Amino acid sequence: MSRLIHTCYRITDPEKSVAFYSALGFEEIARMPIRDEAENIFMNLPGDGDSPRLELTHNFGVTEYEIGTGYGHIAITVEDLDSTLERLSSEGIEPEKPPYSVREGGSRLCFVRDPDGYRVELIELSA
Repeated sequence: MSRLIHTCYRITDPEKSVAFYSALGFEEIARMPIRDEAENIFMNLPGDGDSPRLELTHNFGVTEYEIGTGYGHIAITVEDLDSTLERLSSEGIEPEKPPYSVREGGSRLCFVRDPDGYRVELIELSA
């Protein structure tokens, strides 16, 4: 069974964004560098546990976004990524590239695009 796990937005000022979402009741739970390109700030609401609901991505050197480029992706979990991709393929939905892990030992994932081109991340549940 799939479930929506987080939404990602691209941001230009991490401290202002964290302050804004904190004012809405979110709590920062982690930060993770993405090579030397960016930093992800993970936030969630009280009671969400360790699973972040909001991912704020600060791409270094970017000072503004157009509305359309500020959207990153939504992410959903799947129990078996390979069987999910096989099922999606029969519906004409193909991944952008084969499944991969961002870091050694990390979850396998890939991205697909909806009919309008918005990205959806599929993350395989860890055993």
